[in-house]
Amino acid sequence: MLRFTSKKVFLCILTAILPFMAYTQNLKENPVLDEQVRKFLAENSGRWHDMNVPEIDGRLLYDIILKNNYKSALEIGTSTGHSGIWIAWALSKTGGKLITIEIDEERHRKAVDNFKKAGLSEYIDARLADAHQLVKELKGPFDFVFSDADKEWYKNYFIELEPKLKVGGCFTAHNVYDYGQGSRGFRGGGFRSGQQEFLEYIKSLPNYETTVDNRGAGVSISYKRSMK
Repeated sequence: MLRFTSKKVFLCILTAILPFMAYTQNLKENPVLDEQVRKFLAENSGRWHDMNVPEIDGRLLYDIILKNNYKSALEIGTSTGHSGIWIAWALSKTGGKLITIEIDEERHRKAVDNFKKAGLSEYIDARLADAHQLVKELKGPFDFVFSDADKEWYKNYFIELEPKLKVGGCFTAHNVYDYGQGSRGFRGGGFRSGQQEFLEYIKSLPNYETTVDNRGAGVSISYKRSMK
C-alpha cells in the first residue's frame, strides 16, 4: 500500500512540473545578455527617478511576461526606461518585442541610451510620440500592455486597446491601488482619480479578472479571459 501511495504522489508531482519544465525549455537562454542586464541594473539601482517604477514593480512585470510566455508588448510612458528594461529582458527570453511610447524628447533620448547600455535595443521599438494619438494608430494585437503615462487617460487607453488585446493577454497599469484589498488608497487625492475610475471600470467587465499588487507603487493586473 505504501509503494502504491508513493507512486501516486510521484505521478502527481510529475504531472504538476512537466508543463513548467516544457515551458522553461522553450525560453531563449542568453547568459551574456543576462549578465549585461544584471550589471546595468545593479549599477543604476536607486538612481531611477523621473517617474520610473521601483524595482519590485519592474520584477513583477518581468515575472508576468515569463509566466505567460508573452511576446507582443506595449508600454505607454517610457520615462527613462527602467520598466522597459524589465519588460524587454523578459521578452528577450520569450522571443518577443516591446513597443514603448514617450512624449518627452529628453526622457526618450535617455531611455534609448539606457536600452543600448543594457544590451536590449534589438528587443525594443522606442517611439517619441503622443500616446493619445499613437495608441489609436497601432494595429496590435498585443498580449501584454503596461500603462504608466497620464493617469486621467488610463480608461481611455484601455478602451482603445481592449479590442487589440489577445484573449489570455494582460493589461497592467501603474500607481493603482484597490481600497477593497485594504491598500493604502490613492495618494494625492483628486489628482489620482483617473486610476480609480479606470480600476472601477475594468473590474466591472465580466471577461476580465483583475487584481492589484500593492507591494510597490501599486500595479493593477487584468487578464482577458474571453472576448466578451
